Amino acid sequence: MESFHWVRHRCQQLLAADRGRGWYSTANGLPNQNRLDAHGSLHRASKRRTVLARHGPHQKQHEALSKKYLRNAIRTTKYTCLTFIPKNLFQQFHRAANLYFLFLVLLNWVPVVEAFEKEITMIPLLLVLTVIGIKDGLEDYRRYLLDKKVNNNLVRVFCGTQKSYLDRCWKDVQVGDFVRLSCNEIIPADLLLLYSSDPRGVCYIETANLDGETNLKQRQVVSDLPQQGEDFTPESFHSRIECENPNNDLSRFRGYIEHSGGVRVGVHSRNLLLRSCTIRNTETVVGIVVYAGHETKAMMNNSGPRYKRSRLERRLNTDVLWCVVLLIVMCLTAAVGHGLWLKDLGDPVFQVDGETSPTLAGFYVFWTMIIVLQVLIPISLYVSIEIVKLGQVYFINNDLDLYNQEQDSRIQCRALNITEDLGQIQYLFSDKTGTLTENKMVFCRCSIYGVEYPHVENARRLEVYEAEGAERTEASGRSVSLKSSCSRKSLSCRSLSCNRSAVSLHTLTAESLEDGDGLSSHVQAKTGAFCSRMAKDVVPDPELVRKLDCLSSSAMEDSPSSLELSYIADFFLALAICNSVVVSSPGQPRHMVPETRTPLRSLEEIKLMFQRLNFSPFSTMPPSQTRGSPRSFAGRLFGRGKTASFTFPTHNDAGDGPESEPDNNQETSKLEEEKAARGEEPGQEAEQEAESDELLLYEAESPDEAALVHAARAYRCTLRGRSAQSLLVDLPGIGSLVVQLLHVFPFDSNRKRMSVVIRHPLTGQVVVYVKGADSVIMDLLETPAGGGQVEDMYNHIRQQTQRHLDSYARDGLRTLCIARKVLEEEEYEAWMKRQLVAESSIENREELLLESAQKLETDLTLLGSTGILDRLQEEVPETIHALQRAGIKVWVLTGDKQETAVNIANACKLLRPSDTLLTANCGSKEACAALLEELMDEVQHVGETSGADSSPGGGFILVINGRTLDLALQEDLKSAFLYVSCRCRAVICCRATPLQKSQVVRLIRDQLGVMTLAVGDGANDVSMIQVADVGIGISGQEGMQAVMSSDFAISRFQHLRKLLLVHGHWCCSRLTNMVLYFIYKNVMYVNLLFFYQFFCGFSGSVMINSWVLILFNLVFTSVPPLVYGVLDQDTPADTLMELPELYRAERTSKVYAPSMFWITILDSFYQSLVCFFVPYFALAGSDIGDLSFGSPVNASALFIILLQQVMESNTLTWIHVLVLVLSAVSYFGFVLVFGLFCTVCSHPTNPLGVETLQMSHPRFYAICVLTTATALLPR
Repeated sequence: MESFHWVRHRCQQLLAADRGRGWYSTANGLPNQNRLDAHGSLHRASKRRTVLARHGPHQKQHEALSKKYLRNAIRTTKYTCLTFIPKNLFQQFHRAANLYFLFLVLLNWVPVVEAFEKEITMIPLLLVLTVIGIKDGLEDYRRYLLDKKVNNNLVRVFCGTQKSYLDRCWKDVQVGDFVRLSCNEIIPADLLLLYSSDPRGVCYIETANLDGETNLKQRQVVSDLPQQGEDFTPESFHSRIECENPNNDLSRFRGYIEHSGGVRVGVHSRNLLLRSCTIRNTETVVGIVVYAGHETKAMMNNSGPRYKRSRLERRLNTDVLWCVVLLIVMCLTAAVGHGLWLKDLGDPVFQVDGETSPTLAGFYVFWTMIIVLQVLIPISLYVSIEIVKLGQVYFINNDLDLYNQEQDSRIQCRALNITEDLGQIQYLFSDKTGTLTENKMVFCRCSIYGVEYPHVENARRLEVYEAEGAERTEASGRSVSLKSSCSRKSLSCRSLSCNRSAVSLHTLTAESLEDGDGLSSHVQAKTGAFCSRMAKDVVPDPELVRKLDCLSSSAMEDSPSSLELSYIADFFLALAICNSVVVSSPGQPRHMVPETRTPLRSLEEIKLMFQRLNFSPFSTMPPSQTRGSPRSFAGRLFGRGKTASFTFPTHNDAGDGPESEPDNNQETSKLEEEKAARGEEPGQEAEQEAESDELLLYEAESPDEAALVHAARAYRCTLRGRSAQSLLVDLPGIGSLVVQLLHVFPFDSNRKRMSVVIRHPLTGQVVVYVKGADSVIMDLLETPAGGGQVEDMYNHIRQQTQRHLDSYARDGLRTLCIARKVLEEEEYEAWMKRQLVAESSIENREELLLESAQKLETDLTLLGSTGILDRLQEEVPETIHALQRAGIKVWVLTGDKQETAVNIANACKLLRPSDTLLTANCGSKEACAALLEELMDEVQHVGETSGADSSPGGGFILVINGRTLDLALQEDLKSAFLYVSCRCRAVICCRATPLQKSQVVRLIRDQLGVMTLAVGDGANDVSMIQVADVGIGISGQEGMQAVMSSDFAISRFQHLRKLLLVHGHWCCSRLTNMVLYFIYKNVMYVNLLFFYQFFCGFSGSVMINSWVLILFNLVFTSVPPLVYGVLDQDTPADTLMELPELYRAERTSKVYAPSMFWITILDSFYQSLVCFFVPYFALAGSDIGDLSFGSPVNASALFIILLQQVMESNTLTWIHVLVLVLSAVSYFGFVLVFGLFCTVCSHPTNPLGVETLQMSHPRFYAICVLTTATALLPR
């Protein structure tokens, strides 16, 4: 320990030798003072910020610096009272349709082209702008109220004048303030942790408000600050903080503190408390604000709601452009016709402007017709689509079949504008762990020292649990009802010792509060997810228990060698401590490590226990070496010197000689006598341990960690407490020991392993324990020097372990390797110097830490491996089969082993017995190119003969590992990989990194132009989810990163079946038909006005009242399509679930057929011809006026359009009938009232009494019936 402190002190001296050093990038080559003076100011201004205490000797400097930094008040609103109208109008006029209608309004103010009264043409635009403005205003006011609530929240801030902490509003906090927080309080800004009431300088936070994860994260006070646990005095803090400028990287923070003496100490993300997180299990913390308000990482990650343009929306823009072209053609026709009419006009019987040339008059008519035919452009369609999608989302959210009763969670629709894309999916990319499987890990088997322990009884236990689970699922059956997620009681006991009550406050965005219920349900479900009975109740393997008993019992028959015992002890010690698990219990939220801990056994007992191991026939150490302190023997046991003899491990190595029995009996009697002297009853110690074990709760960051800790606990290697620098572990036969924790290197997707560096409690040696993927660990193992028996032993263990790993993978188990490395003190001190420099660096800190960890994790000694069961989710095979029948290609992108992925593919029926497996495992680019050429020839040959992709008997399944995938994604091999993969029924990518997952999705999406969907549950799936056209997150066991990055969030993979086949089909069908219907009714109505131009000299006159003309499409016929878009069901849900082929038919027949647009146009032309000319010929020869002729035409158009809606609808409910009746009643009510009381409302025409007179004649109704029947007859 002294050497450790010396190394730390010496490195700090080296770092402080040059006070000008700022952004450390390498371990040596420090810049000199003069260089910093010359360039320091510019460097500081561009890359970092300086933080000084608000109250102290640097107060003036702080005031100057604080002017550059934002205060802590936040504002997520878009508008203020003064800017609402101009800013909202500015944003709304970014839409092309709104600009178009604004142009028409202005055009109608030009006298020579005026078609209607100036006020009338403003009605459509004003109505749309008003509705959207009110909606935006209400949303913004809601955000304002939430901002006000957050900004006025109280927090204790240090006041320099009163020398105490006073309550201040969050909005008054600024950079440099000292903030004091208590348990369960929410952090108001990004704070650098300076003090914790925990004597070890530890603070625990919950980041559920930030990323949805409920497992506690540990934060550490900045090193080399005054002793923790005592009161912190802000007046004594005179240090200067240099850190990077604000950014949105939640996992990175780089900087240093420069103390008054010139010593610099590096700070990193483990020292930073992020805004919106919650303090847990810590009475008091104090931090200094480094980022405030919108400069905090939480606010910089607030990018607002997700927006994606759906394919239907892009297609709609094309259709609208065709409508514009049609409008221009109509207007040009009218302009040319008016010019020719004027040119051929002889002696007119009515007043005509003879001064204007026919060409100029035709030009004026062109713009007049633009105004008259303006309804051809469906301005209300965009607003209608938004309303319909809200209705669709409401019904999706409240679908009982998409509700998870176990987690009390329902589906979340986070992107409201791509619901119809769910009905157009062609490729589905799925993660495996947690998506296809439960991600509830259960320890099944293990291999130690090359010996496999199958845990047969444990396997039987799992079968019993699965049977019970099936019975419960069947019993619950149909009795499912949505319930409030707030009613669920949290299972967490982490806050029992805190005095303050928790405050539920989301500080990111206003939208986050809407998702609060959903988040809380996932949060609470996750709290106990890793502590299920299935994961906790591990049944130990009898043979392994017998060997472990050799450490404490007198049963020496078939005793293993001391080397094998050391492997076993190291293996379970690694399982217990190589993790980030937080230990708690119902009565104590967090188990701390006491300063001193006496083992349950005395030193003499441990000595006697170790001496017994000397009688093993596989130990060649003389008895003299086991006499003395137990630590001396433990040093040889756990250190594994090279001088011991080795034997190859087998299940039944050999038996003990009978000569060992008398000594064993004597030692046993000695232990029993000592226990009796202390007044202990036989078995009392075991009962106490078992009782305390039952009360332990483990909060793990992943289910893998929890499963391994529970497995170690089953073998009496129990993790009982954790602090920043130490762990409390029970070892079998020894009792509780304090393990000094020197370093922790968390798991990351690049290294694919986790390491802890400890000082062994028995040997005093520095030991590195590593767990990780076998593909990585196997490459890091040491190669024993000297050959002979030692090398044979190592090779044998490695070969046997690899054989067991392959067996586990074939059985579908997740595999991990456990290894260790013993460091000499000189080696550790040399590594420690580089590590301290890396920790103190700002630039390239992550790269330096990664390099430091990699230097440590080499020449490892393989201890063993584990096989963890991750069960397949229910109905996954049925879901995948249904999706494939629907024409969706399913790809699996996973980071697991190839054997595991193939096994899961078999289990979920993605891989059928008749399929041909194509395996791509290459080590070089040349080999990859040759293999792809070979696969191309094979799939092409089979495809030409039988059609591999569509063959009912079987197809190709491509299995490719991560290294080969990296080569195949290169530019020159990309096309070959794409050719092969597209002709396979499915593709399984193994050992794929998150980047490779996103690259595969992007390749398929861009090169094939298909609609892609990605589904995953973890942070490593985020990039894939964001790249896909539709991203779906599963709220499983790995936090909420995938959910918060997704467009839709579900709780089970099986929900995809109904979400796509039913809701996706309905949404796509409804919106497609609604868009076509809108275009139909607009074109049909505009054609009536266009046909009339042939009978009025193309003058731009109309036979319909201008008010009715404007309101016809905007009001009278606008509501029925909304109801149709929300409620219509072209096929029942049960039929869609039973016949997934209907999904493919809908996708190809509606969305991908541009001819549907022109068929709709032709249909509308036919109906408009009938609607115009039937009344025309019926009234030919009569003396009626223009408005009298237009009355039956307009009424017939209304009936045709509404009945067309009925005929298009596949579902007719009372809501449909009510809306249709109200539309008709509103029309006739308006025209009657308008005709009775309005005399000058429609200058220059006078509609007074026209409608009343027309409706009083039976001829009016006869014309309407005949016209409607003739128009709809082809239907």
